[in-house]
Amino acid sequence: MIQLKTIEEIILIKKSAFLASKTLGMLAKEVKPGIHTLYLDKLAESFIRDHGGKPAFLGLYNFPNTLCVSPNNQVVHGIPNRDFLSEGDILSIDCGVYMNGFYGEHAYTFEVGKVSCDTKEFLECSKKSLYIGISNCKYGNSVGDIGYSIQSYVEKHGYNVVKNLVGHGLGKNMHEDPKIPNFGKKGKGFKLKEGLVISIEPMVNIGSSEIVFHKDGWTITTLDNKNSAHYEHNVAIVDGLPCLLSTFRYIYKELNLKSLEEDSFQNKKIHNIEY
Repeated sequence: MIQLKTIEEIILIKKSAFLASKTLGMLAKEVKPGIHTLYLDKLAESFIRDHGGKPAFLGLYNFPNTLCVSPNNQVVHGIPNRDFLSEGDILSIDCGVYMNGFYGEHAYTFEVGKVSCDTKEFLECSKKSLYIGISNCKYGNSVGDIGYSIQSYVEKHGYNVVKNLVGHGLGKNMHEDPKIPNFGKKGKGFKLKEGLVISIEPMVNIGSSEIVFHKDGWTITTLDNKNSAHYEHNVAIVDGLPCLLSTFRYIYKELNLKSLEEDSFQNKKIHNIEY
């Protein structure tokens, strides 16, 4: 069953999502060659707890850690460990927060040191596809419109979306209806309504869209062992339009990056509330 949210509930979800965003911002300066992902995981757990939240992934479906960390050919759900990151790696970090009875979730794929120009282009395309999907998250559109827009953009640039994994609704539960695929047909699927809150999260592969599920029950890699990227925002439909509940601005501040990509997805009802 799809649970539409009130403005008050959306504000609480945004508070959780913003703490996840701030956590990724804190981690941005720590992602570098020579560190291991278990170190990042411990930093994130302390940061979330120190700011009044609970790590949403820790213990969820028996997941053992605070972060999902997925380097290079890992798609999502990677388990933090003591393997060291190397120059030129990429690292997807997915972070969830539970606070005030609601979940927030956020993901970004980081460059580790200096990466190749081809890798930069791949990451930029993957992130751009996220915002293209968000732009189609508005009243009267369908789930298929979101997926179609993401898939079309990604494939136009020679990459592929993962079809075995999808985004989802978000609220009092981490995973709610509806499912939000990163592929689809225009006009097909659930019609988007006011108060809907979803996680849009393109998982994009340089090569084949096919993936492999590993025996640990969590790790997922690309079939051809080529790199994969993952970006995720929480989005609500407010006044018929997409409203971002998470932000990359804390990451960009740490990395000295400037971007206007989020400016068109704000709503005055919740944008100016202090978090």
